[in-house]
Amino acid sequence: MSDQSPIAPLAARERLMTEPALGAGNFLDHAIAVNPHRSVPFVFTHRTDHRGEVVLRGHSLLDLAALRDRYAAWYHANGVRPGEPVAVVVGEGLEPLLHFLALTALGAVPALVNDAMRHDVMVRYLDHVGVVGVVADDTTRLAAAYREDPRSRPRFLALAAEVRAFDAAEAVGPPAGYPYRHAADDVVALIHSSGTTGTPKSTVLTHRRFWDGKQPRMVRFPAEPYDRLMSLMPHTHAGGLSYFLTAVLLGLPTVVMSDWRRAVVEPVMEAFQPTMVASFPRTFVELATGELPVRGAARVHSWFNTGDSAHHGHVRRLVTLGERPAGLVRPWLLPRQRAGQPALPGSQFIDGLGSSEMGMALFGQVTTPESGREDRCVGKPLEVVRRAAVLDHDGTELPDGTVGLLAVDAPSLTPGYWNDERLTASFGLAGYWLTGDVARRDGDGRFYHLDRTVDVIDTADGPVYSLPIEEVLLADCADLVRDCSVIGVPAGQGQAQRPIAVVQLQSEAAEADADRVQAAANEALTRAGLAALAAVRIARTPQDFPLGPTGKVLKRELRTRHAGLLTGQ
Repeated sequence: MSDQSPIAPLAARERLMTEPALGAGNFLDHAIAVNPHRSVPFVFTHRTDHRGEVVLRGHSLLDLAALRDRYAAWYHANGVRPGEPVAVVVGEGLEPLLHFLALTALGAVPALVNDAMRHDVMVRYLDHVGVVGVVADDTTRLAAAYREDPRSRPRFLALAAEVRAFDAAEAVGPPAGYPYRHAADDVVALIHSSGTTGTPKSTVLTHRRFWDGKQPRMVRFPAEPYDRLMSLMPHTHAGGLSYFLTAVLLGLPTVVMSDWRRAVVEPVMEAFQPTMVASFPRTFVELATGELPVRGAARVHSWFNTGDSAHHGHVRRLVTLGERPAGLVRPWLLPRQRAGQPALPGSQFIDGLGSSEMGMALFGQVTTPESGREDRCVGKPLEVVRRAAVLDHDGTELPDGTVGLLAVDAPSLTPGYWNDERLTASFGLAGYWLTGDVARRDGDGRFYHLDRTVDVIDTADGPVYSLPIEEVLLADCADLVRDCSVIGVPAGQGQAQRPIAVVQLQSEAAEADADRVQAAANEALTRAGLAALAAVRIARTPQDFPLGPTGKVLKRELRTRHAGLLTGQ
């Protein structure tokens, strides 16, 4: 890695904050225009050589632009025009981001697809979007599916390797006005949901809205010369795109990971020595389990989580690692280390509740080694949020302490779902966007995330929320439970539901049976004043604990699988 820091000077970052034309469709060009270190490598990919050692390869802003232009030349030669959606189905890492840059430079709309999506679901999704073409690492199964129904076949179906190998010198020159100039409301990407309920939803990201709210990160996000970011996000997801946008504009040295599993992540951590790690909860579960990654996390001062909230049982172990500057911490802000001040032991964990629909994390909760335990607290809304409330089903704001629907109003919100006005309308209520979560607010304005609306357990005694139960199992039964998922299943024919837990065991508790885990769990739940579990099932294999493309546990699949557990069916 270069000895010269590629981070943009403060004056350049301040200029970006107020640039009216900047957005998600052109942030690379704006970064090149203001950063004097545009030729210094700062985005790193990784591979393992024949000796088993990690090799990092760096790319500068100019390198990214050259790759973008070559990919864009291929797309233009294959007839892609402004406004047309094109599917990108490639492995995680830098590749999907390069395709995003290329397609947006043409004014086209990249439909980024996680390559772990089931192919039958993928074909339905691409048909719903109406893509004009597909670029994929492997087109075999997609080609077979389209042969069965040729009417749905897009104009082209190409291997990603063909795009990478394209000789742009043989292409006709770029279109007039390249790179494309986006209007504020132009669509710049389509991001899919997990698809656990059928065809995935397609969230629209637009040029200006996806940048709105992120401006303060130009001066508040850690960006000292020593800072390095490890991005473990799925980069086909809005979270991965958001962190990449921030890193490019800051010139922040970032390793873009292509795999989130600990066996791959930990050696790269040791080679790269990040000061910040950004991920969904999936990797934090792995890093917090068993022996902690002390060497890889030696310089970490901040862990950034988004998507679903993280669990205290995992967070409390991670914040014992690394070191951080002394001073007051706030979400998305780390104060500069003052000369002569010793670093504090341990790190901070910033839990940012967000989603593709929100455009960014809109809530932030900071945990340090000194923090007390606050189960399911996601903190206060960030400054970009105009309003946040807990509503009833009629749109009436509920008083503090009352559980209801989490609703937000912010400039970063999606304008809706692609080709689905009815679905879009269903998420609007009383001028707010419903996040799909159940929450409560306390008297200090802090919000507590209790469940997804579709996962609430309807018992004979009233609603039971799965996330606080999971919190207790992971924090208070940590000697037994590595990870878990709490769901509701029928108590009997025509009866209400009762909560059960599907549990992954700690390696040292591998011989524990379900009765032992249930007894320990219910004892802890009784102390916490929460509903007891009607049963526990041990997940002995990965198939027993199914994960979606982004690493989320598929609760709907677990509900189907265990629907007859309490009825004997």
